[in-house]
Amino acid sequence: MFFESHAHYDDLKFDQDRDILLASLKDEKITKVINVAANLTSSLRSLELAKKYDFVYATVGVHPHDVGAMMENDLETLIGLAAYDKVVAIGEIGLDYYYENSPKEVQKLWFREQINIAKDIGLPIIVHSRDAAKETYDIIKDSKAYEVGGIIHCFSGSKEMAQKYVDLGFYIGIGGVVTYNNAKTLHEVVRAIPLENILIETDSPYLSPVPNRGKRNDSRNLKYVVSAIANIKEISEEQVIKTTYENGLKLFTVHG
Repeated sequence: MFFESHAHYDDLKFDQDRDILLASLKDEKITKVINVAANLTSSLRSLELAKKYDFVYATVGVHPHDVGAMMENDLETLIGLAAYDKVVAIGEIGLDYYYENSPKEVQKLWFREQINIAKDIGLPIIVHSRDAAKETYDIIKDSKAYEVGGIIHCFSGSKEMAQKYVDLGFYIGIGGVVTYNNAKTLHEVVRAIPLENILIETDSPYLSPVPNRGKRNDSRNLKYVVSAIANIKEISEEQVIKTTYENGLKLFTVHG
């Protein structure tokens, strides 16, 4: 059984076949899916998917690309949505200095505010960090986000930074990039950190793994992520599947 820790099935790219695809996942042994929000609208859509499908769970939160439009009352909206029992995390939140769609100081402000929400209601966080490794880590540590824990989604940092997150009790999200031949740094990360601190993800519809790179991604491609991790760590695919499934259950507090 596969635990998909990060997908965006509310994305417009799934509008033509969303229900058909989601209905097929259990036949592919994908029995848990975390549908991750990017803004208030997708938070609502994510929750609707979680209500419709018993194996889908939702997150609520605002991605750093979209925080420029946030207002104080949006925090109350997120708190209200998070009260639903199938909301299992606050995210995707964090910092993105690569695109910098929102000013850096604004990103930092709302990252901290959403961490505070997570701590107040006792939910883990799903963290987006791109070209902001030190700043992301510093905010997580200074805000004591480790009190609720979470996952560093689509990890792109060094093995040393990965270990610092592991030391705080965080999980490292590994997706399709691990199948790329040029992803040497990520391969080092996978080799270095314990399997007990790894979650597998697709970030669907983005970042498809080899052999489907360039195509729309979905959770059926988790098997390629698993295969790559198993090869790098020189362990069985069954061990990767079992341990990452157990990790997902533990972090998101969902039943097997």
